[in-house]
Amino acid sequence: MSNEKRRIGVVIDKLTNSIELVATGDVFNTIITRATTADKRLIKRKDWLFDWHREIANTKREVYRLMTENNADIIQGLICPEDKGDHLYMHLIESAAFNRGRRKTFLGVPGNLIAYACKLAFDRGHDGFVAFTAKTALVEHYRKELGATVIHGTLMHLDSLAARNLVQRYKL
Repeated sequence: MSNEKRRIGVVIDKLTNSIELVATGDVFNTIITRATTADKRLIKRKDWLFDWHREIANTKREVYRLMTENNADIIQGLICPEDKGDHLYMHLIESAAFNRGRRKTFLGVPGNLIAYACKLAFDRGHDGFVAFTAKTALVEHYRKELGATVIHGTLMHLDSLAARNLVQRYKL
């Protein structure tokens, strides 16, 4: 997409306190680190909907990767926030292919990544404020699941209270 803002279209499958293995309900602790050009070997373009190599190369944005503590070589999901000076703006968020759809491996990946963006927004002095443009059909979903508020049209944000709730839930 050129100058048009991408719309966040990830469904919050379950707000967990980490990520949860669908088959057993076991919870796995996670780590989130900034992705670098060295991580491109772990991000095969055919396995992702978005061009994460391009996002990593964009110096205005950051890309963070979510992994389980016991396996840092398998990326469970990715998020791309940009620091706008007074808030973070989420450009992209995506679960790995094996964490999407009916046969997903883990629940809680999108919630975990969004909670991390909120933590970054607190750490950077933005009072937890995170904005994003939602797909129209998911505006109500984000209101209900995340406590997000509509700013205008499909532009939404998480305020301090909603952000704090997510950060506390994920113990970040």
